[in-house]
Amino acid sequence: MIEATIPVGGPEQIILMFGAADQHLRRIRESLPAKIATRDGRIFLSGDEQAVLQATAVFERLKQAIASEGALKPEQVTAILEEVVGGKAPPAPKMAVKRPGVTIRPRTDGQAAYVEAIRSHELIFSSGPAGTGKTFLAVAAAVEAMADNQIRKIVLVRPAVEAGESLGFLPGDLQAKINPYLRPLLDALGDMMDYEQLKRYTADDVIEVAPLAYMRGRTLNNAFVIMDEAQNSTVAQMKMFLTRLGAGSKMLVTGDTTQVDLPKHTRSGLTDAISRLRGIDGVACVTLGKEDIVRHRLVNDIVKAYDQGQQG
Repeated sequence: MIEATIPVGGPEQIILMFGAADQHLRRIRESLPAKIATRDGRIFLSGDEQAVLQATAVFERLKQAIASEGALKPEQVTAILEEVVGGKAPPAPKMAVKRPGVTIRPRTDGQAAYVEAIRSHELIFSSGPAGTGKTFLAVAAAVEAMADNQIRKIVLVRPAVEAGESLGFLPGDLQAKINPYLRPLLDALGDMMDYEQLKRYTADDVIEVAPLAYMRGRTLNNAFVIMDEAQNSTVAQMKMFLTRLGAGSKMLVTGDTTQVDLPKHTRSGLTDAISRLRGIDGVACVTLGKEDIVRHRLVNDIVKAYDQGQQG
């Protein structure tokens, strides 16, 4: 049994090293049998010689990564563990968006594949029926990216198909006009951050909500951009939206290709984009199914009943 002490710094450095809700620390403990504790800006290690030496090497490497980059990503922790410990380190968590008392993770294999696609691609298309978590996990990924300082802004977009040219005749300012169309996105955000924080981010334009038409002519840099209900965009609108993608940004497009509200004989921009762009490097197309529905148990039965009615 040996012991070692590693000076780290203040509480902020400890948080960076251990990760949000100790996610990095948990992975280190899964890989190393050393006992790990912290106090007064120091990490205390104890255990057999090999475990303590390996743990010391891991934490020193983590300190160097934080000093050079100012943050740690799960994949960096994985790489360091694999180099120091050898073999394959435990896989990174599929997703963990943390706030007091809440942890958001994929609940089905389809959702896990969706989250992996979000992590590893710049442009992600997700299609599937109601209740499969398309929008919720997209917003969760955006909040996580902001918390990790990977992006500076979240942009939420949705086609206002029902309003069409009449959007300007609705009462109130722009925010009041578009709120009904963006409510699902705002509800998801409200589940992940407290009201005052959401209000402040919205007021400061850190979180922007806008109808699809307001994206024309813009370039969105260092942003996480989500278009919801994308099946109700036209081919021209989808092309316009996708070409807004700027440096350091990620774009996520979600929708249900069976629920298109466009005029008859108008091709859905979502369906068209998936068929055109599938297979391009950096683009992921994820299809969620009825087995991925995680809402009330009746939602799955409702979707099946309507599908059977359409077939009949």
